[in-house]
Amino acid sequence: MTVKPIDPQHTHRWPTRRLEQLSYQRAWVEIDQGAIAANTRQVRQLLAPNCELMAVVKADAYGHGAVAIASTVLGAGATALGVATIPEGVRLREAGITAPILLLGSIHSPDEVQAIAQWQIQPSLSTPKQALICAEVLERLGQPLPVHLKLDTGMSRLGAPWQTAVEFLQLVHGLPSLQLSSLYSHFATADSPDLAPLQQQHAAFRQAIAQIRAAGLPVPKLHIANSAAALLDPSLHYDQVRVGLALYGLYPAPHLSDRLSLYPALSVKARVTHVTTLPAGQGVSYGHRYVTQRETPIAVVGIGYADGVPRTLSNQINVLYRGQRLPQIGAITMDQMMIDISAMPQLAPGDVVTLLGRSGAEQITAEDWAERANTISWEILCGFKDRLPRFAVATDWPSNQVSVRS
Repeated sequence: MTVKPIDPQHTHRWPTRRLEQLSYQRAWVEIDQGAIAANTRQVRQLLAPNCELMAVVKADAYGHGAVAIASTVLGAGATALGVATIPEGVRLREAGITAPILLLGSIHSPDEVQAIAQWQIQPSLSTPKQALICAEVLERLGQPLPVHLKLDTGMSRLGAPWQTAVEFLQLVHGLPSLQLSSLYSHFATADSPDLAPLQQQHAAFRQAIAQIRAAGLPVPKLHIANSAAALLDPSLHYDQVRVGLALYGLYPAPHLSDRLSLYPALSVKARVTHVTTLPAGQGVSYGHRYVTQRETPIAVVGIGYADGVPRTLSNQINVLYRGQRLPQIGAITMDQMMIDISAMPQLAPGDVVTLLGRSGAEQITAEDWAERANTISWEILCGFKDRLPRFAVATDWPSNQVSVRS
């Protein structure tokens, strides 16, 4: 067989934009920047004027695209950003983001300190050893840096024991290259209806603050509230709140859903790639975990677990097409899945279905998937892989529906 080379005279048929579009003919993610902005403004309205909003944009802004989200939230009322790793912070700086960036994860080596100093990322310190390493490197560089001390009040993850807060602060105050910016902790159960563990953690945090004051030490900026705590109780707001999930339009728990009218910002869409009709008694996909009970028209959709659709949701979810729910059938495969289109037999290759998002009066959210997969919506959002392109859309959502409970 002879293969003809591409005629350069015909390359105009495939302009650059068209070639870019080929990358999302199969499946893609849409991010509603208007929803992000509206959610941010609503959270901002919950807070006292002197309480700052830190937007948590770790894990590529929970899969929403950290650089674009950072710009949006900073324009809508956030004043600082939170990341989990040094590279996450560096990418924001390289994109021209100048707002304060708090590194929520740990650092342990001089090389890490040099990197955060170069990129002006502010570290969290959980141990005296971390403080001493930071101070030694920063003194050598002649470059002081704001630092944040983390206390463990019951999360049992990062942080110095809250009982040692006075000694920790005294150490840091004695290291001139460390500029103490804040003291903070993190709730383990703020999304639970049982408030007892949260109250115990809050009491420990307050006790640590009282001991600092009693020792005559200046109290830095304080923060402890995540999304759930920020929605739960204004007394938990202190000088700053660290909000992630709520900015992306999801509630940390159902019992907190009456605080704000949040708008999910992330939609997942994919194209139908093949349509066929199966006879009764035909198994579908690997393992034949679904067998047709009647003659059934089905469509193959170009998205699978390698893109972030959990295989554990096989036979448990729907997709939306023109406001109609169509059940997914058979095992979800790496790159594809099948749907029963009996309710929409006109569906054809090239048509677009919505896996997460809104179509007509119907909506499917990450919370719906999380409930069925016995996990949390955070994991669902973070699961959509890089091979799904992200595209920004802008919807004008209202942002004045705030109900503050004291």
